[in-house]
Amino acid sequence: MNPDDSYADEQPTPATNLVEVRDVHFSLGNRVIYKAVDLDIARGRITAIMGPSGTGKTTLLRLISGQWRPTAGTVHFDGRHVAKLSQGDLFEQRKRMGMLFQSGALLTDLSVFDNVAFPLREHTRLPERLIRDIVLMKLEAVGLRGARALYPAQLSGGMARRVALARAIALDPEMIMYDEPFAGQDPISMGVLLRLIRRLNDVLGLTAIVVSHDVKETLGIADYVYVISDGEVIDHGTPQQIRDSKSKWVQQFIHAEADGPVPFHYSGQPYAEDLLHEGRQ
Repeated sequence: MNPDDSYADEQPTPATNLVEVRDVHFSLGNRVIYKAVDLDIARGRITAIMGPSGTGKTTLLRLISGQWRPTAGTVHFDGRHVAKLSQGDLFEQRKRMGMLFQSGALLTDLSVFDNVAFPLREHTRLPERLIRDIVLMKLEAVGLRGARALYPAQLSGGMARRVALARAIALDPEMIMYDEPFAGQDPISMGVLLRLIRRLNDVLGLTAIVVSHDVKETLGIADYVYVISDGEVIDHGTPQQIRDSKSKWVQQFIHAEADGPVPFHYSGQPYAEDLLHEGRQ
């Protein structure tokens, strides 16, 4: 082993990037999720990770947060090699990250107020009076201060997602990871979420990672986009560069075409031959 290797792993990343992923490989059993993936998450920008379902977009968030470790390659957050952090350091680093789960993941037995207050009570020693002020401020930011006494079962899907967003920003994180934030939302709720994500990033100077396969919405708010498929980065660039991509795969994806590089039919023997072989399933 080169004596300089460990030193190189701890070198700070350029100030423009909060997260750097380099030559990352990751597998679950025999299934290869990533092979030689490189990408950067720039500070203060909204970076989108796009691709069809099942391509490992959420897996990337788990690698960045240190829930999983890559099979090979490195993930750095603010210059620190995530896989080499001690459990205590990793715990502290996660406080700098907010997470909006695809399901919202609200605690059903707690009110809206108590859901947002939960991370403050768990990770700080702030007095309840100050926690109250912070919770009301976060709920005001997402337009739901008046709903603080409601419970998750009383919320619409869009409202639940907004409460989850208020909870995600409760500790004033530097970065928020959005896992399919637009899934299952009606047009009005989706419009509200789009405005909130963009506004929070611009006003608070947050860094955001948006994992999604909703093309129009994601391209409308992202500053930079990576398109992933089959374990690799197919293309990356600004939203306009992605719209103008020369990749036939990217064009099929963003225009929702049924057939193309990703075929409509699952691979199998010719149809005529299949019909002639009676008794075979």
